[in-house]
This record gives sequence, structure tokens and C-alpha cells, in this order.
Amino acid sequence: MYNTARSAGDALVRPTLVARVVDTKALVERDIDAMYELLGRHFLGVDPRTFRRDLSEKNWVVLLEDGAGCLRGFSTFLIYATSVRGRPMTVVYSGDTIVEPAAWGSPVLPRAWIHAIYDRARDYPAGDLYWLLLTSGFRTYRFVSVFCRTFYPRFDAPTPPEVQRILDALSDDRFGPAYDAGSGLVRFSSPQILRARLRGVPDGRSADPHVRFFLERNPGHVQGDELVSLSSLSRENLTAAGQRMLR
Repeated sequence: MYNTARSAGDALVRPTLVARVVDTKALVERDIDAMYELLGRHFLGVDPRTFRRDLSEKNWVVLLEDGAGCLRGFSTFLIYATSVRGRPMTVVYSGDTIVEPAAWGSPVLPRAWIHAIYDRARDYPAGDLYWLLLTSGFRTYRFVSVFCRTFYPRFDAPTPPEVQRILDALSDDRFGPAYDAGSGLVRFSSPQILRARLRGVPDGRSADPHVRFFLERNPGHVQGDELVSLSSLSRENLTAAGQRMLR
């Protein structure tokens, strides 16, 4: 149980949080305005036209709200069928994702997200299920390892050639010339950049090998450069934490 009040000991207690999964076409203006406002509080370079265009290219959004219906976070995604070199597959492409720092640590959004993915993947029965993710912040990249046993690129193993071919093909198709296959980075002409208070790496975090790898592979993250990663979302590739989310 969470709430935003402070206890008698003045310790911060998190708000009660609930998640709902909404078809982006069914979003009402109040939801869209709240999403835009929340994203703009945490990122520089957010403009209404680009935000709405990007939102229209996704087909689902998970909204994280408190008990009063106030938006505390959200994650958009596009799930679609495609093929690479004649190999059919279903891809989940994550779009804008933001959670207020006060709600960090809550499992509500990731639990709703993974359930939403598996529920909707039933409509795309052909081929393997992959997660295509852009990350300009080390926290998001680090979170992949919470869900997935194996993902690429990663610090402790080279990307297998077949995985690299899939990653390059999907990235070329989705990001066009903004994708640099040599570095594995996407550089948008008008990037969204984390605000300064969220951009820094807290003391000790760079010792984490996943975080250190992200910072080395994406030195331009502070300017909004995005590292592309690819993960299988097969149930066998879910970590113990990922399996718990599904239960």
C-alpha cells in the first residue's frame, strides 16, 4: 500500500499506484495532455507536434496513475509483425517511457507492461517475439537485465552475428538514416534529452558493469543519443523477476 503523505517519522511513503492499458486511439485529450506534461517535466526538447506524431505511431500505452487518477508514469509501445530475411517475427518497439522519481521502485508499471505484451502477442502468432528498445538513460538500459536473461549489446558477450543482423534490419527499417550501425546508436535530429537532475550517474552506480557498459557505448547519451538493444521475449528468456511479473 502506498500514499504520498509523510508518516510520523517523516519518511516518504509512495502513492498507491494502478496501471491501465489503453489503445492509443482510445486516449482522451486529458490523458494525452497529462502524458505530454509529464514527459516535458523530465525531458528537454519535447514539443506537442512531435509528441503526438510519435504517439500516433504506437498502438498501446500503459498508464500509471495514483489513487486520485493523477498520471505518475507511462510507457508507449508498438507491437507489429514483420520478417527479416524471410524469417517471420513479432516486434515490440518501446516508445516514450517515463516514471516520476517518487514512483521509482514500484513494480506496477513493469508488471502491467509485460502482461500487456503477452496478451497482445496472441494476435501475432507467427515467429519469435522480440523487444526493440532505445535507451538514452542508463536506468532504462539497466532495467532490461531485470526482465531478460540474454539481450544485446551487453558487457559480457559479443553480439552474435544473427542477432546483429536482426537488430540492424529492424533499426534500419524503423529509424532510417538516424541509425548508425557502426556504433549501434540512433541520433535524432531533434532529440529528447533528460533534464540535468536525472542525467547524472549517482555515486557508485558506474561500478555496475551494465551501467558502465552503457556509458562507454553511448557517451553522447547526455545529448540524447539512443542505444538500440534487442531482446528475445520468449518465456525461457525471462529472468526469475520477469517470471514473477507474469504471475
